[in-house]
Amino acid sequence: MNEKFFDLKKEKQDRMINASLKLFALNGYKHASTDDIVAEAGISKGLLFHYFGSKLGLYAFLYDYSVRFMKLELTTGVSSSIDDYFEIRKQIEFAKMQVLKNYPYMQQFLDSCVSENVSEALIAIEKQRNVIQDVYAVLKNQTNHSRFLDNISFEKLDAMLDYTITGLMCTHFRNDSFHPEMLYEETVSYLNMMKQISYK
Repeated sequence: MNEKFFDLKKEKQDRMINASLKLFALNGYKHASTDDIVAEAGISKGLLFHYFGSKLGLYAFLYDYSVRFMKLELTTGVSSSIDDYFEIRKQIEFAKMQVLKNYPYMQQFLDSCVSENVSEALIAIEKQRNVIQDVYAVLKNQTNHSRFLDNISFEKLDAMLDYTITGLMCTHFRNDSFHPEMLYEETVSYLNMMKQISYK
């Protein structure tokens, strides 16, 4: 982590982080422009390079920061004593909502990194590329599978909800109507509906 960067005022840190998250999430590593990032953040290009050295340095920092931030929220926000799959997912989504209040594009940025195909960007995040997916796997592994109807495939259900939740988020951003609380409430409505038709 770049310790010098954290000497800046928190408001300025978050402005730089949020601008970078947004541009990398929407455009990918290759097409994200540092000119656009500094314009979005309202800072000079010299300041950006002073703290991160290069676009790649910024990208690597951003990924490391996002993984640490999201992991902390998820591991502290989901109770280890819950074995109801849908309650686990609600707590996961609540933890993500807390993240998105501060960093609206962080989840989309992390999602975009999964499908990143520029080799230098992949190498920069390689060591931590699976950290968040591993956290999700541990949390979902608390699930008591005996509650599901016999004809329910847990893997397919879980994948379907992943697609649905990702789609909901993309729709909210596309419609320029993103509010973390509203997204959470809509997500919970889908989880409640699926619980009714999936359990014995």
